[in-house]
Amino acid sequence: MKVKTRRSQQRQGFTIVELLVVIAIISVLMGLLLPAVNVAREASRRTTCQNNLRQIGIALNAYHQQYQAFPPGGVEWRPPRDHTKRQLAWSAFLLPFLDEQNLYDQLDLQQAFDSPANAAAAAKIISVYICPSGERTDSLVEGRGPCDYGGIYGERISSPNSPPKGIMLYDRKIRAAEIRDGLTHTLIIAEDTAWPEGQWINGRNLFDQAFGINQAPKFENDIRSHHPGGAHGLLAGGAVRFLTDQTELKIVAALCTRAGGETIADP
Repeated sequence: MKVKTRRSQQRQGFTIVELLVVIAIISVLMGLLLPAVNVAREASRRTTCQNNLRQIGIALNAYHQQYQAFPPGGVEWRPPRDHTKRQLAWSAFLLPFLDEQNLYDQLDLQQAFDSPANAAAAAKIISVYICPSGERTDSLVEGRGPCDYGGIYGERISSPNSPPKGIMLYDRKIRAAEIRDGLTHTLIIAEDTAWPEGQWINGRNLFDQAFGINQAPKFENDIRSHHPGGAHGLLAGGAVRFLTDQTELKIVAALCTRAGGETIADP
């Protein structure tokens, strides 16, 4: 006669109820874990963006040391339907100071940004000009390398920007001595990952700031980002500042002028 042992009498496997309990526990754990993972990833992306701007700041100050002025924001701005102007950007002139001398040598700066002579070089993607939190759907913009950062041309929050009040101007180089508001109180570069047309060779990547942080409509080139709560700006002295969405308009305006005489607390 065969006798059943205790082990053989024990049921094996899970019941449906137990399986559902396990699935529920895993779902709760995943729900707790995924936000933390996303926060950690965004923190990493934000750090990369800050480092990009720091490298740009070092390059700008190296340019100033060599030429006794910052690069022009752009040369030969092109009005609509006028294709006779070169419209080259500050970000193209900065290439030798970002370890991109070989790429710079491939450009013909006597030609326009969209000249066939510059097409191959302009298609190069330069990582320091790209914020990893951006959400571009294409790697190139009209066949050219993107740029998520723009020069500060001035502001039209407090009054018309004429003459332009910023550091990065068309067809003019600004010296540090002309920044009477102080290098640590004046933005020179900021990010805009929400503007779809930014290109590092195209001189349209300048900000005529008109809105609060992250408040501009999509067609404007203004200080915006896909970072939660604000956007990064680079001060002329080389420091990077995170400008929150709650930054007062008068402070945004003051940061965008080189000689407005405003009083701003140290970052």
